[in-house]
Amino acid sequence: MKSSPSARSWIAAGVRHELLTRALPALRHDMAAPVSVVRMALLMLKRQVGAATIDAAACEERVALIDNQVSELVEAIRSLRDWELATTDDGITRSALVAQCVALMRSAFDLHGVTLDADASLDPQEDEHRWPAAAALRYLFLGALGYLHDGAAEAGAIRVEADGANALRLTALPREPGGTHAVLDAHRAPRALAIDAVALQNLAEDLGYAVALEGDSVRLVLATGN
Repeated sequence: MKSSPSARSWIAAGVRHELLTRALPALRHDMAAPVSVVRMALLMLKRQVGAATIDAAACEERVALIDNQVSELVEAIRSLRDWELATTDDGITRSALVAQCVALMRSAFDLHGVTLDADASLDPQEDEHRWPAAAALRYLFLGALGYLHDGAAEAGAIRVEADGANALRLTALPREPGGTHAVLDAHRAPRALAIDAVALQNLAEDLGYAVALEGDSVRLVLATGN
């Protein structure tokens, strides 16, 4: 039986949920790190206030540190809105999209012996074009990473390159002979919710983008309707 548009939308929503789940460890770290610093600063401030002679300059320094870390925590919490497709955003550049997503997934991929490598062509440029719908592009890029991570046999690295003026190409590269993947993969839990070709294509179609799967590579077009 052919799935209905409603069913396909639910499938795409499930793929987005899986991708967000994979990114959550990095997002939690971004929010937990400032809290740890604030707790330490408060402990030091409490000791300084309770001392026989109060060092006003040291206290001001601790308060400034706490204020800075609270601002970072608030910004990290607000960034959760970036994952809502219904939220209007000001778009994102190609280089920023790659940098954000690679930063989110680098640690998890490293644990599985898969290196993420962004080509120098994706370094930030002056007056770089901003593509609309940053949230959708973030899900699409993470979906492509997940597809290559889950499906490419013996992948040791995923290389990201600019492809023309409006696209990205992600390519899974084989592991080098004599690598440590056997040790790393021995601790890798089996994943029932792998991002396969059907899942990635469904996600792209639901978001309104085009992806081309060519062996162990994926081409993402950053403009809708292409």
